[in-house]
Amino acid sequence: MKSGDDFNVLITSASRKVWLIKAFKQAIAEEGKGKVIAGDASPRSPTLCLADEGVILPPDDNPNQESWLQEYCIRKGIKLLVPTRDEELPIFAGLSKSFLAEGIRIMVAESEVIETCRDKGKFVEFCQAHGFRTPMTFSAIDEIHNRDFPLFLKERFGKGGKNIFQAKDRADLEYILKRMQDPIVQKFVDATEYTVDVLSNFEGEVISAIPRERSLIIAGESQVSITRMNWKIIHEASNLSTELGLVGHNTIQCFETEGDVEFIEVNPRFGGAANLGFAAGCCSPRLLIDMVRGKPVLPRLGQFKPNLMMLRYSQDLFIQEEELVHSFDKNQSRVV
Repeated sequence: MKSGDDFNVLITSASRKVWLIKAFKQAIAEEGKGKVIAGDASPRSPTLCLADEGVILPPDDNPNQESWLQEYCIRKGIKLLVPTRDEELPIFAGLSKSFLAEGIRIMVAESEVIETCRDKGKFVEFCQAHGFRTPMTFSAIDEIHNRDFPLFLKERFGKGGKNIFQAKDRADLEYILKRMQDPIVQKFVDATEYTVDVLSNFEGEVISAIPRERSLIIAGESQVSITRMNWKIIHEASNLSTELGLVGHNTIQCFETEGDVEFIEVNPRFGGAANLGFAAGCCSPRLLIDMVRGKPVLPRLGQFKPNLMMLRYSQDLFIQEEELVHSFDKNQSRVV
């Protein structure tokens, strides 16, 4: 597509990700023209009011969801679709090829990659098979009971910092195990935790990897983060991304332990604090737009501002209830 053509982006499950909407709006405004459309199942999502347009999306269990989405994207001239919620990633991975045939690029990896990332058990197995370190993971109950405490427990398919526990002794462990569905049990790691924002092109080549130290974490999301020029983490995270086959913007979590890197998990989507990477010098929204336009985007490992701190805070949006309720037309869309 030509540089001057309209470039419309749809961000699904946009919810409260106002920072992501703003970043894409700025990226589009820097060159050419176009719209950022925020989609969510709830009309009370603030992004629907702050994007160029808002649209109410059908729920995941709607049998007409796929055909509705494709028709909507074609009608709106969407060039890039950005999923942001874990549960929708498998759906969009299955739609990626059919959408691409219509000229719509979805920022999502192959289905098997998404499955490996969402299943924390499979992720550990992948890392072990490909030479990447993870915290020591136990598979059998008797093996667990014979280990030193503390231990760390999380649900195999958990997300967002929910259902994670630290067992300080055997009594703790037995109490927690009874209340978990499918636990992953690992050695507790007392080390600095990092999130790495990794951007890859749609062929899987890593363009950028920015480690950020997680200084304050609330409900699984970084509230205070600092970029670090840690080349060990940059190289290891880049290699993991390549081996997995990640595309677009991804969030890799790890520990640094005495010079080693131990990977915790991968979220194959934008993370909640990805904005720090944008401010540090790698604006993924702008580079993703360039990729879809067919412009060359060269690797830029290490080209970011180190020691840049982000202090997150919330903002309030005020709107009359009747204005919100009646602002969507028969197509469930709202023009801002």
